[in-house]
Amino acid sequence: MACQSSGQEKQEQDLKYNTVEINTTSSEEFQTIEHFGASDAWSAQFVGKWPDAKRNAIAELLFSKEVDSQGNPKGVGLSLWRFNIGAGSAQQGEDSGIKDEWRRAESFMELDRTYNWDRQSGQVWFANRAKEFGVENLLVFTNSPPVAITKNGKAYSEEGKSNLEEVNHEKFGNFLADVIQGLEKKGLEVNYVSPINEPQWDWSDGSQEGSPFWNHEISGIVKSLDVALSAKNLDTKIDVAEAGKINYLFESSDKPGRGSQNNEFFQAESSNYIGNLAHVSQSISGHSYFTTSPFESAVQLRNKLKTEISSLPGLRFWMSEYCILGDNEGEINGSGRDLGIDPALYMARVIHNDLAVANASAWHWWLAISPYNYKDGLVYIDKQKEDGNFYESKMLWALGNYSRFIRPGAKRIAVELDGESHQSPDLLISAYRTPEQENRLVYVFVNSGIKEVQVIISEEKKPVSIQSIYVTSKDKNLESIEIKDSHNIISIPSRSIVTIIADF
Repeated sequence: MACQSSGQEKQEQDLKYNTVEINTTSSEEFQTIEHFGASDAWSAQFVGKWPDAKRNAIAELLFSKEVDSQGNPKGVGLSLWRFNIGAGSAQQGEDSGIKDEWRRAESFMELDRTYNWDRQSGQVWFANRAKEFGVENLLVFTNSPPVAITKNGKAYSEEGKSNLEEVNHEKFGNFLADVIQGLEKKGLEVNYVSPINEPQWDWSDGSQEGSPFWNHEISGIVKSLDVALSAKNLDTKIDVAEAGKINYLFESSDKPGRGSQNNEFFQAESSNYIGNLAHVSQSISGHSYFTTSPFESAVQLRNKLKTEISSLPGLRFWMSEYCILGDNEGEINGSGRDLGIDPALYMARVIHNDLAVANASAWHWWLAISPYNYKDGLVYIDKQKEDGNFYESKMLWALGNYSRFIRPGAKRIAVELDGESHQSPDLLISAYRTPEQENRLVYVFVNSGIKEVQVIISEEKKPVSIQSIYVTSKDKNLESIEIKDSHNIISIPSRSIVTIIADF
């Protein structure tokens, strides 16, 4: 028995210390990273009015780029903040038909169509803190037009029909331009406006604000918004179309008239073409929901999306919303709050595939602050409107492995593992050249396996100089660890996300 045990221990040790050679080619560039973001829906309306110490602590976790006395990041340094322009269901209260008060949202437009710029003050507080922390981009988005101009006077649809008459497209565009101008008067520069959210879904159950739209309606709304922005001399760019699943960007699938949005909006021959409008961003946004598992299928879909996007010169892809939904083919279930490493690893795999396979130039999480028993938050809170406790999740710090170090302007570069570009789902690596220093690289490793992996890193077959290492794992939250002199061999712990900063 002793001999068998010794042999088994040797085999495990060999596996544990098996080395993988990582070589990057910084001259082979892919997309430029624009931003990493998260949304203020819907909790910021309440948490933005919590006691100063708590709301400031949450803001620091989301926005800070500073480090503490041990060199550990104080926050994840988001580079974009998503501000939900509400439709006014909160003003309607229980009459809104939306049962969950936390999913109702205020609107700057009152029911009589006058403006009240004191509305959404909790959200405005968070947007101002983002600005003070140096968050580079502010995006405003809507789930529904304001109830004062919807067909049914509600913030959700009926019978799966769009909730805005065509004659009100201009009013909706003017409303959004007015809100952008109103926020700018509060000192908030709005870089992007997203007028439509997940137009493929029916939004008829009253679970939250929302409305379906057909492609020709989206085109009409965007054209009206473009005119309104120009009339007010605003520089804000328009983001379309927040597709509910990424495949709706390149195929109709089960939503004819609401899919194939790449070609519908950015193919010059299309009747819904908007790519030539002054304010339209040359990016198209989609959500990674329901397309992340199984792993092989997720990769295939993203390869298809990359190919389709590349057929439209100059068009970029933003992954603009994701949290863990559903059962994901048994890989992980979205139900149940989990502050631990399991959902963080799953999230990191999704980020990797969206960036390294689909070529996303932006990646945005859904709820920055969640009161729910669900895998949808970066920071979790007690569901209390005036005060409560808050809780950091590993998903927050997993996102930080990317957002804190891959800054706007970074370039993703080519990576090979043991001479191959193919990667195993158990060990995923992407690499980026920083905009600040041409000779500085950022590597992000996602080790979902149960064994530690040793890696040797080189740039164009030449050794790199490791500057810093940060680990998110079962017992570490984006923690800076000591660099050991080990002939450039770095240990990637089991079930961890690791960021390595290196010079070449």
